[in-house]
Amino acid sequence: MDTRERFDLRYKLAFWNMLLSMFSFIGAVRTVPDLLYRIATSDSLETTVCTAAASSWGTGATGLWVQLFVFSKVPELVDTVFIVARKRPLLFLHWYHHVTVLLYCWHSYATEASQALYFVAMNYTVHAIMYGYYCLMALRLKPAWFPPVIITIAQISQMFVGVAVQIAAMVKYFSGDTSCGVNGANVFWGGMMYASYFALFMKFAIDRYSKKPVKKL
Repeated sequence: MDTRERFDLRYKLAFWNMLLSMFSFIGAVRTVPDLLYRIATSDSLETTVCTAAASSWGTGATGLWVQLFVFSKVPELVDTVFIVARKRPLLFLHWYHHVTVLLYCWHSYATEASQALYFVAMNYTVHAIMYGYYCLMALRLKPAWFPPVIITIAQISQMFVGVAVQIAAMVKYFSGDTSCGVNGANVFWGGMMYASYFALFMKFAIDRYSKKPVKKL
């Protein structure tokens, strides 16, 4: 795109973000109540992390929307196409996040990661809000009463909980409890991934909301 004029894709971008927001909202409606029910009825956090997906949330409507979540990580790469075509800055956080999420989701699905419902439910919820906000931004209808820092806080909170869940799964795995259905490689790389996300989103928040812009002379 260096030698080309940027494409004006405002309405196409708004439509794309609207689709992702609606998809994520439905996914949240189908997965969050199941996760909350399992947390409320389980005797410990370890139970929700260790119970095999195939015998719990991996079946029925929740299992279907977890599967759709995994598949959705491929079309979400279109986000990057819009950024490049519109000649907007392509942040390391953006493409690193998209690529590693796609790889981790497919690995989690292949290994039937028992702790994955936490990540799916949180991501659906945050994306429903985030993409809805992006849709309004593209249409220049951004609500003045909704500060964008809320989305960043939601993303950081998601990463914080993700790290906590991966640590809990890792503790159970290394404790030698053979009844725990977590996969060692999945827990290790998932923990590294979420820790890196937490650091990158914290840096993004500090750079965007804390540092004073440098005045040009």
